[in-house]
Amino acid sequence: MRGRKLSARVQVSIAGAPQSDVASPRLWAVVGATGTGKTALSLDLVEALAARGRPAEIVNADAMQLYRGMDIGTAKLPETARRGIRHHLFDVLDVTDEAAVAWYQKAARAAIAGIHGRGADAVLVGGSGLYVSSVLFDFRFPPRDPELRERLESELDAHGPGALYARLRERDAATAEKIDPRNGRRIVRALEILELGERTHGAALPAEPALWHDDTRIIGVSMPRAELVARLDARVEGMWRDGLIDEVRVLRERGLERGVTARRAIGYAQALAQLAGDLTESEAIAETQALTRRYARRQVSWFKRYDRLRWIDPTTDASTLADSSA
Repeated sequence: MRGRKLSARVQVSIAGAPQSDVASPRLWAVVGATGTGKTALSLDLVEALAARGRPAEIVNADAMQLYRGMDIGTAKLPETARRGIRHHLFDVLDVTDEAAVAWYQKAARAAIAGIHGRGADAVLVGGSGLYVSSVLFDFRFPPRDPELRERLESELDAHGPGALYARLRERDAATAEKIDPRNGRRIVRALEILELGERTHGAALPAEPALWHDDTRIIGVSMPRAELVARLDARVEGMWRDGLIDEVRVLRERGLERGVTARRAIGYAQALAQLAGDLTESEAIAETQALTRRYARRQVSWFKRYDRLRWIDPTTDASTLADSSA
């Protein structure tokens, strides 16, 4: 009952009812590893803020949830479960589009500016570290060259990330040390920047990153490693039970295999391999579980560098977060 009452308040507040207590709008960020409960906490936070006269809206910071049709494998929250809260930057790209961080930064900041213009707080939610950082901090991106990128992508497809990583290590060992040798997309981007005569924009945050928005509150959701691993393994098994293969079959018809970013998403790449007969179902599930666990570790390592971050348990009452925002 309490949740339904809060949801009603949030719909009224976002529609423009009591905003007398709202001072300057704030930027919140709810971050952490995949599977830690960021989505549920963000919904509770928006409701708690609305109950205190501060309307709020949510902005997606999960790179794969930008894509239309990529729902099961990304644990995307369906519209019917969004509690009447306005959400932004979900389902805005086709699977053949590239989710470039520089594009995302501009789009997310525009969405946040619009939310603030309506007198509401913005709640950025997701675990894609570089995407989150590009919005929260004063990140500037070097130029891009589509033809050069295409050539490097072709090399990646033909030879895998190993050769490209070796080349990056020869040219910029410091950046190479900060990139996962299996992350072909990040390696390609680093080489693209170097070949354009620029310094790499850092596979890490600046030493002392400046906030983009002065009033920013960063919340990190965390849980014990063993509990998270069990949850992630079960979640991957659930993806296959819930129809991930059928979802990928449909997306393949829409060009998923031509996508630069989408086709490499964890779970989707393995489902494509299963459909192609390169992996059995059990092999696809096991590989997805292993990659998901590894990705979660990298996410935690990334967000640990945020000196303004407040770590909480996923069971934390969002009301305490809203109360502490005064």
